[in-house]
Amino acid sequence: MEFKSARGGIPASLWESYSAFANTDGGIIVLGIQEKNGTLALDGLTEETVTRYKKNFWDCAHNKEKVSICLPREEDVRMDVIDGSWFLTCRIPRASYEQRPVYLTSNPFGNTYRRNHEGDYLCTDAEIRRMFADAEHDRHPQDGRILKGYDFARDIDIETLHQYRQTFASLQPTHPWVGISDMEFLKKIGAYATEFETGEEGFTLAGILMFGKHDSITNNSGDPGFFVDYRERIATDDPNVRWTNRIYPDGMWEANLYQFYVRVYNRLIQSLPRPFMMKDGIRQEETPAHDAVREALINCIIHEDVNAMGHIIVERTEEALIFRNPGMMLVSKQQYFEGGRSICRNPVLQRMFMRLGRAEKAGSGVDKIVSGWRYLGWPVPVVTEETRPDYVVLTMLVGISGKKTPQENPIRKPHKKDEKIRQIMVFCKEPRSTSEILEHLGLSDRKNLMMTYINPMVAAGVLAMTAPETPTSRNQKYKAVEQAQL
Repeated sequence: MEFKSARGGIPASLWESYSAFANTDGGIIVLGIQEKNGTLALDGLTEETVTRYKKNFWDCAHNKEKVSICLPREEDVRMDVIDGSWFLTCRIPRASYEQRPVYLTSNPFGNTYRRNHEGDYLCTDAEIRRMFADAEHDRHPQDGRILKGYDFARDIDIETLHQYRQTFASLQPTHPWVGISDMEFLKKIGAYATEFETGEEGFTLAGILMFGKHDSITNNSGDPGFFVDYRERIATDDPNVRWTNRIYPDGMWEANLYQFYVRVYNRLIQSLPRPFMMKDGIRQEETPAHDAVREALINCIIHEDVNAMGHIIVERTEEALIFRNPGMMLVSKQQYFEGGRSICRNPVLQRMFMRLGRAEKAGSGVDKIVSGWRYLGWPVPVVTEETRPDYVVLTMLVGISGKKTPQENPIRKPHKKDEKIRQIMVFCKEPRSTSEILEHLGLSDRKNLMMTYINPMVAAGVLAMTAPETPTSRNQKYKAVEQAQL
């Protein structure tokens, strides 16, 4: 809320605040009340004067030479009186991503404002260009951009691609894409595309970010500012220890988005209780809270603005899980939690995760995040926006309420690491068949082994098929993925 004196007429700063509120999170401007040293004072304006101001406001709001778009509705601008002193209250809605930037005069550059804690500030040209890019993202998504000069053999990390394909095949073993070549598969999922109008073809930014080698991703032709960072600080009182675990491009792994997702998800779920749950006679290792963490991590990835300053940051502490992605929200916070409308800055990446049964396109991903935390009796996650640099921050408080997890077995306390899964991981350091695994575990039910252990482990990226192109082959064997976290 901004109070402005209007004794000498409508102040020019009214329109700066109009632009700033519209481009940030909306707000209310009050003309005829001034704020000074933390106190409010009435200007003593007459009804006639404020009536004239109201007409002038609407004239300017509809004049594109004054402001680019008229956002308020009739009921958003009203006259009020206190002790005989009249004032004008103008509610400025948050502009949708299609309407931004909202700017003054006919030139957005040098005339676009946003809001932070200190007040209104003039946007840089780069910030304005990013708003224009967001407005066009439906037709020209940033992750669908075709990159020039990229080559399959040199730039695609084949282990990452095959790990993704193995997960895909384990979830949909009869899908027609299972048996096609790697290159054809990349085309099907949008990692390689052809622009029909121009005939241009090549790897998309999404394809390189998801499956590329780190050096190829950060090439000037790709995303030179690419950086992903997982920071963990758990169970330490040593002030000299900044992070107890960290995952970032340190040269020890191929730092692309899919590898980051697999590694970080398996660290984040260590924060969650694993209640003993049975469904159709089969133990269920995951809960709605696991879905919540998965959706939060994927949202952080697929909503990143690669053109903004900063990078993806995920933090785990004993108190919270925090997800930070650079860029501005494409919807308001109210729309974010209401769900039902899918607006994604990187729809190609979103579809890649959807192929694995991850991510939601119908706007229900947020519902999973909220319901998953409520399932544990924990506080509803909070979304905030930061400026300069722009970040969207999702904070999920961990273990605050102390309530019991629904369906938790009061006698048997759940183990964080299932003993049989550990046995499989150790045994499968060398490729093993299902018959060998059954014998090693002392089990006899092959179907139960596949449903309870093998398929979920492959889907989680901790176990890999030796023949992913033919998942039901008699010669199929399984090998533990190196560095996988359980």
